[in-house]
Amino acid sequence: MPSSTGAREEQPAPERGSMASWRRDPLAYLGAEFDGTRDVWRSATGRLCVVGPEAARDVMGNRQGMYVETSDFFHTRTGVFGPRGAQVGIGRGARALMRRRLDAARTELPHLVRDRLAPVSRWPDAGNLLVREHLADVLLCREAPAPLRQAVDDVVDRAVLAGARERHSAVSRLVFRRRVMRVLALEIRARRAARAGDPRDLLDVVVSGGGPSARPGDLAEVYLSFLFATVGSVGFALGWAVYLVGMHPGTESAEPEWIVREAMRLWPVAWLFTRKASDAHDLAGVAASPHDDVDVCSYLMHRHPLYWERPDEFVPRRWAAPPRDPAFMPFGYGPHTCAGATVTMALLEDLVRVITRSWRLSVTAAGSGPHLGPALAPPRFTAQLSDRVDSPGGR
Repeated sequence: MPSSTGAREEQPAPERGSMASWRRDPLAYLGAEFDGTRDVWRSATGRLCVVGPEAARDVMGNRQGMYVETSDFFHTRTGVFGPRGAQVGIGRGARALMRRRLDAARTELPHLVRDRLAPVSRWPDAGNLLVREHLADVLLCREAPAPLRQAVDDVVDRAVLAGARERHSAVSRLVFRRRVMRVLALEIRARRAARAGDPRDLLDVVVSGGGPSARPGDLAEVYLSFLFATVGSVGFALGWAVYLVGMHPGTESAEPEWIVREAMRLWPVAWLFTRKASDAHDLAGVAASPHDDVDVCSYLMHRHPLYWERPDEFVPRRWAAPPRDPAFMPFGYGPHTCAGATVTMALLEDLVRVITRSWRLSVTAAGSGPHLGPALAPPRFTAQLSDRVDSPGGR
């Protein structure tokens, strides 16, 4: 409930080493602090940590108006892209475009998997590159100029793939970003001048949905968010599903929907959502003050022993009878839930179905633990696909 005063309460200063540990590995830091019983606590960093589903919905849905309204997807360097109507319109346009592509290209998936993943593929890059190829016409229409296509390919290689950013210096990344933004802004101005009809790709969706007054730089950032969300997040989610099935023989017979949900429960690609408190209030028994950073950790929520049996185990069959109100938030919650959640799930289920029904899968891990970047990516591993002769995809 809201506090009777908006005055900031005095809070202990964060410990000096805590912030350094948080910046180095926030996932490990929060995991070490979590005692398996609390839904909310104040970290030694001074931040509020939320891992209970009801408290998470209060924060993400901003039910009582106690948080600064924001958007994880439409956040740009100059603020939050808006107005809200433009966000909704862009989201609807993107979903419609994706659905048309997935419906039209579903029969291509078995051939794509055979060509790109069999007999051996190296992950997580293989998942990202497969998604990029499958959605190439959604990302950019065939009429897109060659410099723009090259820029988008370069973004994937230098900024989307797991560990790609660490392979380049800060100066190199800055120069590269400026070049990409110039190419995108030039194309956005050209498309505005052309006043095309129905959107041909996601860039058209952003340009038409953003309106004539939106700055080209902001539209370019929204488009890049789509690029990261499709090639990056969907590719990593596929990687987790393949990795977990390969590491747990016998689970490949589970329904693809169960496999995808269980992979996203154990390893949510979007694992941390941050909000800023705007007023003093009580959050599940913990006092929140104005300007507090509040972190909703879906990773720990999805493994909270109060809400899940065998929380750290890969058990796809648990989704045969899913809980009515699960502690499950892979796409966020509230008005800013990921706009492409439904089509993302459909694509992942289609891909997992092809891989598990048409092939025998084995996995060899080359690392342990996730790769922590802008998204939670799988460790390096190699997947081997051999023909399942009794399946429609076998020879």
